[in-house]
This record gives sequence, C-alpha cells and structure tokens, in this order.
Amino acid sequence: MNKSLLQILILFMAIACGLNAAPASRNLFTELLGKSDTEIGMKIDAAWHQLFYGDDENQRVYFPVGEDLAYIADIGSSDVRSEGMSYGMMIAVQLNHRPEFDRLWKWANKYMRHPNGSRRGYFAWQCKFDGTQLDPGSASDGEEWFAMALFFAAHRWSDSADAKGILNYGAEAQALLEAMRRNDRGGGITAIFDPTQKQVVFAPSTGASAFTDPSYHLPAFYTLWARWDRSPEGRKFWAEAAVTSRAFLARAAHPITGLMPEYAHFDGSPFAAKDFGAGKNDFRYDAWRTLSHVALDHAWFAVDPWQVEQSNRVLRFLDSQKPRIPDQFTLEGKSLSTDESIGLIAMAAVAGLAADPILARPFVQKLWAAPIPSGRWRYYNGLLYTLGLLEAGGHFKIHSPSAP
Repeated sequence: MNKSLLQILILFMAIACGLNAAPASRNLFTELLGKSDTEIGMKIDAAWHQLFYGDDENQRVYFPVGEDLAYIADIGSSDVRSEGMSYGMMIAVQLNHRPEFDRLWKWANKYMRHPNGSRRGYFAWQCKFDGTQLDPGSASDGEEWFAMALFFAAHRWSDSADAKGILNYGAEAQALLEAMRRNDRGGGITAIFDPTQKQVVFAPSTGASAFTDPSYHLPAFYTLWARWDRSPEGRKFWAEAAVTSRAFLARAAHPITGLMPEYAHFDGSPFAAKDFGAGKNDFRYDAWRTLSHVALDHAWFAVDPWQVEQSNRVLRFLDSQKPRIPDQFTLEGKSLSTDESIGLIAMAAVAGLAADPILARPFVQKLWAAPIPSGRWRYYNGLLYTLGLLEAGGHFKIHSPSAP
C-alpha cells in the first residue's frame, strides 16, 4: 500500500476509535541527565517567573495592560507579534496559568484580530505596544498556535456553561480552524492552508500564498485537529494535511545535514525569491523550529520512521560544529554566522525526543546549563528556550477532551 494512503488510514482509524488519550510525555532531563522532578519544576518555574514577571528592562517579555490585557513584546524590534502572543498563550496553558492566558488572548482579540472584511478571523502579525497595527497581514504560524492553545485551554480548563464570547475557548478554536480553511475571501486574501496542496502557506495573500515556510508545518497539531474539528470535511482535511506535511518535511530536509530552509516551494525545494528577503533559502532563525516540530510529532504519534533518521542526521551535523555551534547555515552546511543562539540549542534538545540518546544528550545538557535569556534579544530566544524546557522536560502535553 502507498505510504501516504497507509498514514491517512492510520489517522482515520484513530479518529473512528475515539483515541483521545494522550501518549506519555518523555522527560529527557531525567532520562539523559538524571534530573529529578523537583529540579525540573524549579528550572521551568524560574523561566516562567523571569520572562513573565522579571525586570522590565532586561528580563520580562510579558507586559500587563490595565486590568485584564497583556502582550508579549519583541524587545529587539519594539513590536508585538502574533507568533509571540500565541507562544505565550501556549506556555501559559501548559503551565496552568489561566489569568495570563486570558490577558494575552483578550489583547490579541482587541488589537490584532480582524472582525470583518476579507481578513475576517485572521490576526495582524505585527502591532505597536499600544495596539496600533503595523501590518494587517497574517503570519500563518500565529493562527496555528492560537488554535492549538485554545483547544488545550478548552480541554484543560473545561469551557464553563456560561462562557461567553472569546472566553469560550473551544468555540474560538473551532472558528479558527474554519477560518484557516476558507478560500472564498476575495481582495487578494487567501486561505491559510492551500486547498489543493493541503499545506500551510507563508502568508494568506496573493504571492505569499504560493509557497510555504517549513517551520510552519505542524503535523502533530493537524493530527489532533483531525480528531477535534467539529465538521467532517474539516477532520478529513486535517488528516490529509498531517500526512502531506510529514512528506513535505522529508523533502525539504537536506539529505546530508538535515537542515531545512526558511522558505520553500510546496515540493520542498528552497524558495529564494528576493522580494521576500535575502537568504530565505538558507537555514536561519525560522528554520530552527523544524528540529522540534519533527521530533514532537514523533513523540506524540510515531507514525513516520523517517523522523528518527532526520533527528539523528541534523543533530549529528550540529554536533560536528562544536565547540561553538553557529546559528545559521547554508543547507549544505556552510556557516553563515559566528553567533551561537540558545533558541537553536533548545530546538536541538527537543530533537532528542526522536534521536539516539548518544546524540541527544549533549544538546539536552547544553539547554539545561544555559542561563535564561535576557537582554535585547530575549524575546525569540526566551520563548524557544521555555518551549524547549517544556518539550524536552515532559511538560508539553496533549490536553484532550474529557471522556463523555
């Protein structure tokens, strides 16, 4: 049987059987470093308190506004991004911090979400700290992470019978799934998922929807949406998207280094159009996340043996760059930077969920030993550091609906 057809069949069997039980979360800090639950909890709590409640100037990225709003600040760029807002919500729900989750969600809805027009239901990807939109366009990963965080919030905190409006997390998640598939918008605005390719687009607009970003591919999320979407056509679409995404990632990864580009054509080949920025056919900041997305999908569902090969391949390459691992490369492995970034190290540690222990251990140790990011560039590095702690440390979990 064709591999793609087999994977789709496996997904549909899981849906039909109502498999809502979450797989056990691996804990690499205990498995590989012998750390205790107490030590791991303290490490994660320290990251939460510094990035959310630390010093305004050098530590925190979370800033409350008034009585019930808050934003995640990209300090280096002096703006607020849908990426950071959705990551902040995911971190909050994983750590069971509902007040912070609600503050972020309310801010995103007040200032970033488009209430009408061809962008209805989408979020502006970039705003000023006062909420003024700098760019009304959407970065597709923001919508993906918003939807997943909302589903987890609905299941973890149980939508109450009197939940109204945007605090009815489950209804909001369902609305986002539908919005991402809508392809009848007009005005040069497209669906966030190409209806033919079944792949997430770089941005839902003419031109930018003709290619994709490998770091936006989240087959683990799509597999859950294939179970939880309220519509039959939606469940079918997400099941197909999960299979397509896994196949795409395998095509996008360099066969020797395992590195993936910032942007890619739907066939996986690097996208190098200068209109969208130089160097987007290289392994740069966005692409760091491909290491974790592949491994998380393996940790949760383990339906693609290639993910083990890929995680071993990319960690073997990065290990060859020691002692100081640059944070940018050509796909063939030529260094494009002299900087080492904890964001990449964190994603490499998460790759250990799928890699051989001997390859994973140095990166898990490096993440454990790293200080919590601070200073000007603490936004992206800090969020990936925290997500890395959660994923590698067994605290990034599937929160499923309660059994009827």
